[in-house]
Amino acid sequence: MERMLVVVFDNELKAYDGFRALAELDSEGSISIHAQAVIGKNADGKVTVRQKGDDFPIRTVGGTAIGALIGLLGGPIGVTIGALAGTVTGGVLDISRAGIDADFVDDVLEKLTPGKWAVVSDISEEWETPVDTRMATLGGTVFRTTRHDVVHEQDAKRVADLKAEITLLKEEQAKSRTEQKAKLQSKIDNLNKKLRAKLEQAKQRSDQQEKEAKAKLEALEKKAAKAKGEAKAKIEARIADIKKESKKSKESPD
Repeated sequence: MERMLVVVFDNELKAYDGFRALAELDSEGSISIHAQAVIGKNADGKVTVRQKGDDFPIRTVGGTAIGALIGLLGGPIGVTIGALAGTVTGGVLDISRAGIDADFVDDVLEKLTPGKWAVVSDISEEWETPVDTRMATLGGTVFRTTRHDVVHEQDAKRVADLKAEITLLKEEQAKSRTEQKAKLQSKIDNLNKKLRAKLEQAKQRSDQQEKEAKAKLEALEKKAAKAKGEAKAKIEARIADIKKESKKSKESPD
């Protein structure tokens, strides 16, 4: 199951300890980390990103789900580039892109106060005990939420609504007098423009999701080839889960 994980610590050193402990759990097969970063909340409420986890398949946060979550925790102007040097970009405030809900962000922000640090991770895990146990020994507070693709659902609904509006206007146009047809045609043209833009936006989102899924699958397949026993079975289950979600996200909203 794909999840967003945030573990909040009292200081930067503890956060790095947490970062390494999660990487160890990944190596053991208890979880699979797709992207990970260490962040700190400054006195002014802005976020500093210190480390992005080059050893994981998603190497930059810009435009990705984890980037969106980091932006939500600090604000689009608040993100201090630091080690990421330009990878945090304009779309970081899109809560739908992160695949989470506002309640999760609120819960994290209540704990991630100025001076605190956190490890933010995009992971796959089947049960919570391994992470919770390791993080508790380090004094970390764990927040997790299952990712859900609300963006695809919203895109599909908006496309359907636009098409329905266009159909109704065309029916009205067919019954209208000559002087009204031009006005109705202008509205139809405007809706068609919005429809094309929405379809293009949906395609771009789908392409980005496909790129992320491909990176995750390639990394997991390499791990599965080296793993044995229960660890191998867990990784193969994660591969199947990502493939299933990826197939769902490829379904066109039109």
